[in-house]
Amino acid sequence: MNKKTLRDLDLSGKRVLMRVDFNVPVKNGQVGDDTRIRGALPSIEYILARGGSLILCSHLGRPEGASDPKYSLAPVRDHLQTLIAAPVHFVEELVGPRASAAAQTLRAGEILLLENTRFHPGETKNDPELSRQLAALADLYVNDAFGSAHRAHASTEGVARFLPSAAGFLMEKEIEYLGNAIANPKRPFIAMLGGAKISDKIGVIRNLLDKADHVLIGGGMANTFFKAQGLAIGDSLVEDEAVPTARELLGNPKLKLPTDIILADSFSNEAQVRTQGIGNVPAGWRILDIGPATIQGYAALLGDAGTVVWNGPMGVFEFPNFARGTYGVAQAVADSHAVSIIGGGDSVAAINQSGLSDKVTHISTGGGASLEMLEGIELPGVASLSDK
Repeated sequence: MNKKTLRDLDLSGKRVLMRVDFNVPVKNGQVGDDTRIRGALPSIEYILARGGSLILCSHLGRPEGASDPKYSLAPVRDHLQTLIAAPVHFVEELVGPRASAAAQTLRAGEILLLENTRFHPGETKNDPELSRQLAALADLYVNDAFGSAHRAHASTEGVARFLPSAAGFLMEKEIEYLGNAIANPKRPFIAMLGGAKISDKIGVIRNLLDKADHVLIGGGMANTFFKAQGLAIGDSLVEDEAVPTARELLGNPKLKLPTDIILADSFSNEAQVRTQGIGNVPAGWRILDIGPATIQGYAALLGDAGTVVWNGPMGVFEFPNFARGTYGVAQAVADSHAVSIIGGGDSVAAINQSGLSDKVTHISTGGGASLEMLEGIELPGVASLSDK
C-alpha cells in the first residue's frame, strides 16, 4: 500500500482526528453488536500509547442532515468506555464552540467522541467548510472507517485535504487483503457471489471474470442468469432489466451457475419444498436456495482454491430450510487452505452464525466499500490519504 499508515506518524503530543465506523445497532440506549467498535480498538490504543489525544468521529444511521436523538452517538460513548481504560468524553456537537473547547482541553491519553457526522448537512455533501472546521480540531487525521471509505464525505475524504493523514490499522488490513486478492492472488482464485440483485454487482462480476479462475454464482442473482438462458423460473425473484447483461456474461467459461435448486411454493420457512435441476420451475413456485449437487460442485472448487473472495449468500439463509446452500459453501471455505476473504453484511452474518468465523482469513467490515474494491474502483476515503 502506497499510503501512509499510523506507523508513519509522530503521535506524541498531537491531537488526532480519527474517522471510525461506529455505525452499530442501538436499541433502548444500548449497543447491540459492537464488532465495529472493537475493530477500531487497535488503532485507538496505539495512538493513546504513543502520547496522542484522540478525537473520534463517525456516522450512525441516516438522520438526513439534522439532529435526531434516535441517532445520537452518546450510547456508543458509554459502550466504548466499557472497552477501554482511557477517559472517553462526549460532546453533543460535531463542529462549533463546544467541540472546539472540548478538543482544546483534551489531554494526552484521553478520547473525545464527537456527535454523529450526519447531523450536519455538509457531511454527505463533502462541504469544504465543514472539512476545514473538522481539521481545525486536530493536528493529524487518520481514517480507520473502511466501511465508509467509498463515500466522498466531509469526514471521510474532505478533511484529509487540510491535515497530514494516514490509514488506521483496520483500513490498512482491509486494503492489504482485498487489494492483494485482486492484484496478486494465490491461485486458483475463486470468487463466489450471491445475494438478491445482479445489478449491484455487474461491475464486480465483469472485473472478477477478468481476474479470477472461476466465478461461482448463487442467490437470487442466479435467477436472472437462468432467465437469460431461456429457462422457466416460475415466481422466482428476477431483474428483467439485467437479463441482456446476464446473457452477455453467460459466454464466459469462468462463470459457474447452479446445476440444481431448492424450490418453495411460498416465501416462507414453512413452505412446501422441492429439489430439482434448473429450469422447468412451475408457476407458483420460486427458487430459494442452491441444491445439494451445486453445493458439492462448488465445495470441490473451493477445496482446491488458493484465494477465495465471497460476497453474498447462496439462498434465503434467514429461513433454516433454505440455509443449507449458504452454510454448505461456508463450511467448504472454512475447510479450504485458501486465503479466504468474506465481505458483505449477509455473508458475514452467515459465517458468524455458522460458527466458522475463526476459520476464515479475513472478514471485511465494509459491504459497499469491499464491492467497489473488488470492482477495481479507487475509494475516495483511501485516495485522499497522504502518500508514503
